[in-house]
Amino acid sequence: MKYAILLEPQHEGGSTGTVPDLPGCVSQGETEAECHANIAEAIEGWIETAHRNGWPVPKPSFRSSVVEIRAA
Repeated sequence: MKYAILLEPQHEGGSTGTVPDLPGCVSQGETEAECHANIAEAIEGWIETAHRNGWPVPKPSFRSSVVEIRAA
């Protein structure tokens, strides 16, 4: 399964990633690549915990894309 993630740059540096389909699934990293790796681990952990506890695992609900607007 492929879950959409939201990456938010932090003022103090690094990024925070969240997974809208998996409540509470959040991670961070000093670089975007590190954040991607960390959120992938967080997703795996979230799903493993759900299976252990008999909770349903939501299917990915949407796809995302990015539109870049350049200021004139």
